Formats: sequence, C-alpha cells, structure tokens
Amino acid sequence: MSLLTLSEVTRTVIPPDQPALTILSGVDLTIEPGDHVSIVGRSGSGKSTLLNMLGLLDLPTSGEITFDDRPVKAYSAARRDRLRGAAIGFVFQQFNLLPGRTALENVTMPLLYSTGRTFWRRKRIAAEMLELVGLGHRLSSMPDRLSGGEQQRVAIARSLVRGPRLILADEPTGALDLDTGQSVMELIDEVAVRTGAAQVTITHDPTIARRARRHFRLDRGVLTPVDDPSLEPLTRRDRRQVTPDAEGSGAADSPDADADSTLERLGLRDQSTSSSDAPPVSTERTDS
Repeated sequence: MSLLTLSEVTRTVIPPDQPALTILSGVDLTIEPGDHVSIVGRSGSGKSTLLNMLGLLDLPTSGEITFDDRPVKAYSAARRDRLRGAAIGFVFQQFNLLPGRTALENVTMPLLYSTGRTFWRRKRIAAEMLELVGLGHRLSSMPDRLSGGEQQRVAIARSLVRGPRLILADEPTGALDLDTGQSVMELIDEVAVRTGAAQVTITHDPTIARRARRHFRLDRGVLTPVDDPSLEPLTRRDRRQVTPDAEGSGAADSPDADADSTLERLGLRDQSTSSSDAPPVSTERTDS
C-alpha cells in the first residue's frame, strides 16, 4: 500500500484580471513507506505549490491525491487537518521557533493537540526527542541563545515529535552554512530511518538532493525523474554555494563519508554502536 500518491495532478490559479495560470501540470508521484525522494527545482518552478499538495494543504484543480490509498478530496477540511497533524512533519528553511519559549516548550507545542497518555506525557516525549537530536543539554535554552544549526535541530525535533509517517523538508539547509547544512541533513536522514518515516526533500541544491534514493526535477510545473540531480544545470546561486574546497575534497561525491563521526558529534550514535544496531525511536501516534 502506497503512503501518498499524486495522479495527474494539476494546479491552476486565476489571478485578478489575468488569464488562468497553470502552476503544476499532470504531476505523477508515488511515495512509499520509508521512501526517500528529492525534488530539485529553480525558483518559480512550482516547488511551493507541490509542497502544499504533498502536505495536504491544498487540493488539486484536477487529478487525484490519495493517502493510504484513500482519496484525499473525500476528506473534510477538518479531517485533512487532523491527518496532517498526526502523519506529516514539516521542516522549513526558516526555523519559525516561538520567541520567549524554551527549546523544550517549542517542541512540546504540537503535543498540546494530542489526547490521552500522549498529552500527559508531552514534556517527557519532547525531552526525549531533543535528546535524540543532540540537544538534551539545551532544554531550557531560548532560541536566541542557540546557534543556527541548533535552532534547526529544535525545529526538526518539533516536526517529528508526533511520530509523522512523512517528513517534508523544504530547503531545510537554506539558512545554514555548508558544514552545518550537511550535519542537519545527516540528522534528518538518521531520524527518518529510525522512525521508518518517508522523506521528501525539496531543494535547489543538487548536493543535498543526491542524498535521496530517488530523484526528480520540477521545471515549469512538470515533474520528471532524473538519474543524478548533480548532472542537472546549476543556477547561479548553486554555483556560489559549491566552493572550490568542497569540489576538490570530493565532498559532493561522497556526502556520507563522515556520517558516523557527525552522528557521534550530534549525540545520535555511540561510538560502539552501528546504525543498524541503533534502537528505534519510541514515539506514539494518536489521532487528535
């Protein structure tokens, strides 16, 4: 059974006093449980609109979206909201942390909409998630006392605290430097593997996209599979971000070369424990 499927999805908008504008055209995409997909596209290619479709925020003008093989259009808006909150986690370029709230309070927020045992254990669950992302020692820290990479890790913990089945990462490293961005991506990948969540990364950066197992390119609303996103034409912004040092060191060719040491530095892996032996994350899913 597929987790999420887009079949011939088209999205058309009609601006005031303008002809109809087609943003997505006949998009076909199937996401399986535990899948890892990257979508590369330039600005204006329709990435944000596609993200809204994948996140069940918008419905298509034509075509069909199914979740667990059930048509989403048959759901009421309230039911889509509940499904999104329970099953989909968003990681954005901007951290969007609540100022004046500690890291623990930020991660606890999504659990306020839970019920039963999860609601009463919300602080413990949030603390465990922060420990997982290597911030167990920063529970009481305010966002303005955290580095950019630490803020993104808090945002990741918040997006995953309800145990989503699908992680949607929208330019998750856009506000970070190269090294911190790679560490954050390794973190997202590791947590997705541990929880069994499917992952879709939408990015303009081919080096980030290459981390996925399946690759797609979105161009003028048309989604097509590609063998290697690094072979796609680079934008000017892409070229600025690929430094000579990175090219010369082969970092782009082997982004996971130092994954073990990075995960140890983030507190996700003990030096004597391999990723295959790592215990699964204990998260509870409840319908709110």
